[in-house]
Amino acid sequence: MELRIPPPVVFLVSGLLMRMLAAVVPDLEVPVPDPARTIAAVLLLALGILCGALGLRELHAAGTTPDPRYPEQAAALVTGGIYRYTRNPMYLGMAVILAAWAVWLDNLAALLGVPAFVAYISRFQILPEERALAARFGAAYEAYRRSVRRWL
Repeated sequence: MELRIPPPVVFLVSGLLMRMLAAVVPDLEVPVPDPARTIAAVLLLALGILCGALGLRELHAAGTTPDPRYPEQAAALVTGGIYRYTRNPMYLGMAVILAAWAVWLDNLAALLGVPAFVAYISRFQILPEERALAARFGAAYEAYRRSVRRWL
């Protein structure tokens, strides 16, 4: 399963499962007033989009592939911009967008989708990527890995 399912597909499936959980367990709704819930969801959505967009921008500026299914094709080790704070800004952005979705759904059960997404992506996407980047960039990647956290 490693590197076989594109992360956007995992993201979309996670969002659908969150919606299904919210429907199956409606008793776990949180009584948050609508304006506050909407504002929180929109702010999280904007933050998630920004995080992912900044990651993509850095990859394009470095002239390397944004396709995570082929980390061995990376032309450069990107360590600047948002990559100074997180090694995986696009996955972080997806997780934050899923958190926004959970807030919007107004259901505690839906929140389970966020750690499930993080766990799946960590195991089946990030770990294989890290192995490929370590093989490709050696000591430079190991130094980067030691200095910047995987998520935040």
